[in-house]
Amino acid sequence: MGTSIKDRYLQVLQEGEITFRGEFVWGSNYTFLIQVEFNGTSINAIYKPTKGERPLWDFPANTLTKREVAAYLVSEALGWDLVPPTVYRLDAPYGGGSLQFYIEHDPEYHYFNFSEADRKRLRPVVMFDLLVNNADRKGSHILLDNDGHLWAIDHGICFHVEDKLRTVIWDFAGEPFPENLIRDLENFYKKLDPDIKSNEFRSHLIQYLDETEVAALLTRAQVIIGEKVFPIPHNDRRQFPWPLI
Repeated sequence: MGTSIKDRYLQVLQEGEITFRGEFVWGSNYTFLIQVEFNGTSINAIYKPTKGERPLWDFPANTLTKREVAAYLVSEALGWDLVPPTVYRLDAPYGGGSLQFYIEHDPEYHYFNFSEADRKRLRPVVMFDLLVNNADRKGSHILLDNDGHLWAIDHGICFHVEDKLRTVIWDFAGEPFPENLIRDLENFYKKLDPDIKSNEFRSHLIQYLDETEVAALLTRAQVIIGEKVFPIPHNDRRQFPWPLI
């Protein structure tokens, strides 16, 4: 998805007229399929109102939808194009919440029945999950659109300051990180460095995460760069989400 198209979609999500199309009923939080139209451009999107979040014991209340936006910003800063365009919109029908461009995909094609070739493409997703500390990478949270582009969705329970990684993707455990992804992560670290004056990316991110979470994100980036290999799951803590799909 090119930059100009993303910018257009972000504007549509932020300013367009919203029409409800349906509700997803199998998730923990209120989630709606909507249509958003602005200046002749109409797109489908996922709307998650902050008021519809189910409280969690280990995450601050009313923060999950903002974490969805933070995940998009991190994906863009890395240059990996993994997370669909996402905004936080205050004037949405049920109050402030995240709006994310809806990816057309086959819901029956997911991690557990991906081809071997598609599974091999998941290294950036795994590194992304390590970085954002994803506590809920289910098999159905990885999508392939009609053009074969790989997308990652549902990042409401990410960015905790404590280790919360839970994922179904352990395919690359013990394997060295690809050098190109490490270079991207090194560049990301520089963008987030608090010692850099007029740090636009950090200033933007802090609107959606608190200072301790941003500091933890910076630390995780540094640790990943230093460790050089994909982690191996440990038996002393929960490593997988539930349900798995």
